[in-house]
Amino acid sequence: MSGLDPTSDDGFYHLAGVDVADVHCQGTACFVARHLAPERWERALEGPRVHCLGRCYRAPARGSDEERPHVEVASREAVVLERVVGGGARSLGAYTAATGLAGLRAALSGGPDRVLEELEASGLRGRGGAAFPTGRKWRAVRAHHRRLARASVVVCNADEGDPGAYVDRVLLEDDPFAVLEGMAIAAHTVGAARGIVYVRREYPAAAAAVRGAVAEASAAGVLGTRSEVTGDGFRVDVVDGAGSYVCGEETALLNAIEGRRPEVRVRPPFPAERGLWGAPTLVNNVETLAAVPWIVRNGGAAHAALGRGASRGTKVVSLNSLFRRPGLYEVELGIPVREIVEDLGGGLRRGRLHGVLIGGPLAGILPPHLLDTPFTVEDLRAVGADVGHGGIVTFDELTSVAELLRHVFRFGAFESCGKCTPCRVGSPRVERLAGHLVAGAVLDDDEARTWRQTVDALGSASLCGHGTGLAAFARSVAAHYPEELGPCFT
Repeated sequence: MSGLDPTSDDGFYHLAGVDVADVHCQGTACFVARHLAPERWERALEGPRVHCLGRCYRAPARGSDEERPHVEVASREAVVLERVVGGGARSLGAYTAATGLAGLRAALSGGPDRVLEELEASGLRGRGGAAFPTGRKWRAVRAHHRRLARASVVVCNADEGDPGAYVDRVLLEDDPFAVLEGMAIAAHTVGAARGIVYVRREYPAAAAAVRGAVAEASAAGVLGTRSEVTGDGFRVDVVDGAGSYVCGEETALLNAIEGRRPEVRVRPPFPAERGLWGAPTLVNNVETLAAVPWIVRNGGAAHAALGRGASRGTKVVSLNSLFRRPGLYEVELGIPVREIVEDLGGGLRRGRLHGVLIGGPLAGILPPHLLDTPFTVEDLRAVGADVGHGGIVTFDELTSVAELLRHVFRFGAFESCGKCTPCRVGSPRVERLAGHLVAGAVLDDDEARTWRQTVDALGSASLCGHGTGLAAFARSVAAHYPEELGPCFT
């Protein structure tokens, strides 16, 4: 099998060979907190460009910052943070002493069909942004594996780099065996002999922790080509990214692992049928896989008892440094956003709340008057926002909506893979027009028309969530802050 070297197309990446310990972050959480440490923000603008270091609780952040975030369970059950809240389980011994591998044993005794039934009963949906039903995805991969009589591949997407979210980094560093156990359960269920953990370049300590965990689990016979635990081989490799936000999109991620240019693939076929190296491929993100052992161990009904409506279970939210109490909080889906912002986070440490970005910049802004919206996929989408990866980035009156708009589209233009015209051409076009607004100019009729047409094209014709997310952000601004952008949306 070829690939496993994403730097083989090094013209695409911007962090290959960069020591991220020496860089400062330009991500959204750091942008809205730039007034807290102006000298750090100035250093960030000197480059290289990094759009999230996973230290949003410390923003504006530097790669060498070692402070750990506050971690708290604010739900009835700790599905994902059950060990992290107590300091983590970085060795296999510590993991097995805290219910580790019980889910894998239950999966092996119950068989693949039982696992699929429990996952479907749980209501678990992907925690990386798309919120696709996890059981349905696993069932599709298993079906293609059996139809094609070909081994599947399990991929852990640890390149979900939404600026403002850092749960992946903490889980990989403090509880890596939970992710590996989730992958092993998946392998047994969908017929995989190979697993890949793709870790973003900005998380070197996480990559090291996972490599150490893979080595320890393999030596103990939990993983490896001749696993004593699963009864069949499941080899796991760790692949380092080289700096690209779009690699968080699952098909671009697969191209990166194969050593190809990480552009988004046209679908169908979907990865479940023909993914990595043409094999049926299951792609789940870190938090999704970390939740699987708890569900298999406790049963799908226990997970479905948490949450609201079609959004079941818990979600870990990442609160940025403008909160009085930033950190990671595991909450039940359905909790009002106001409770997250005001009760858990303690509100802003200074100034007046101007808005809340939920689920990364490629979603929407929630204005203060909508804070009572339930934190569910459906309720947030109804008001132009999204759960996404769980980043909760507040900003105060020192950041104007026009400035934030330019920042988001500057990020979007830089990180576009360039595969589709709406994103490649449209994102820098909107960035330029937003720059006019920041400078105090008023868009003329032609510019306003260009804006609207470009946003429409991004939303309807982009190949992936990068372009459609930029459109969602622009539309959210139009809906909730029209007075700050004047004739642009008239």
